[in-house]
Amino acid sequence: MERAIKPYGQVKALLGNASSAWEKLVGHIRFFYEMDEQWEEGKPTHKHYNNLFIRRGGKSFVILSLREGYFLASVVLGKNEREKFDEQRETFGDAVCKVYDETQAYHDGKWLGFEVCYESLIDDIIRLLHIKRKPNRKILPESLEKCGRLDLGLSHEDITNIHNT
Repeated sequence: MERAIKPYGQVKALLGNASSAWEKLVGHIRFFYEMDEQWEEGKPTHKHYNNLFIRRGGKSFVILSLREGYFLASVVLGKNEREKFDEQRETFGDAVCKVYDETQAYHDGKWLGFEVCYESLIDDIIRLLHIKRKPNRKILPESLEKCGRLDLGLSHEDITNIHNT
């Protein structure tokens, strides 16, 4: 069931220690990309309970699934994106390479899923997203209403500071 994005206080309470990783990843995406966001909630017993779908033009960019104490970041790499990953493979950490190697390739690509508890994987996930799509936001306007949904409790300064850390 589609709903409005949860207030950031609720997201932060659910994520616990993983909230700083969430802030860094979502802040980076919102700072560098113009994307459509869709928040979906299901039944608490369903494995996909709280999801933030980030996409552009109907194509999935990343899916962030909230769990208690962590979140899952799912990135699909198509054929061309897998070739780019293979060219840059040595620059990625062992954890990302292991997930990549163990993931089966389907007709629509490799569905890479990362359990994010801390910020250690975020830089590699961001680099995967840059392989998937080059940043398309030229500048972040001071007026948050003009640049999309920045409503997870982060101000312009917060997002800028997250990116610069």
